[in-house]
Amino acid sequence: MEYKKFGDTFVVRMDRGEEILTQLREMCEKEDIRLARVDALGAVDRAEVCVYDVASKTFFKKKFDEPMEISNLCGTVTRREGAVYLHLHVTLCDRELRAHGGHAAELRVAATCEMTVTVIPGEVEREMNEEIGLNVFRFS
Repeated sequence: MEYKKFGDTFVVRMDRGEEILTQLREMCEKEDIRLARVDALGAVDRAEVCVYDVASKTFFKKKFDEPMEISNLCGTVTRREGAVYLHLHVTLCDRELRAHGGHAAELRVAATCEMTVTVIPGEVEREMNEEIGLNVFRFS
């Protein structure tokens, strides 16, 4: 991974074999990013995508071990109990041009990933909402 900061935005390149969420988390820790917006595109050869069911409070997961394009990857960087908290959603496109999407759990770069991380002044923490079973924004 390489990146450069321009104003409030980091422009990031991730390379073949790197796991996107791991690399992003490490960059956010190193640069002390507390609150940001993430946008990216690229290609993966392995992915795990989830959909959350509120009624059962369960994530339904699906793994993909095939070349796929990232047609969209977006989300937020916040903090939970001081640690980096990533909430990213992805839309992947397979060879038949079918789209698969949901919460990004794992994304391994096949060729490259081009990302922007726009830092927002301030900090938003996360807290568990027991009614829905998810960590939601907490504004203090």
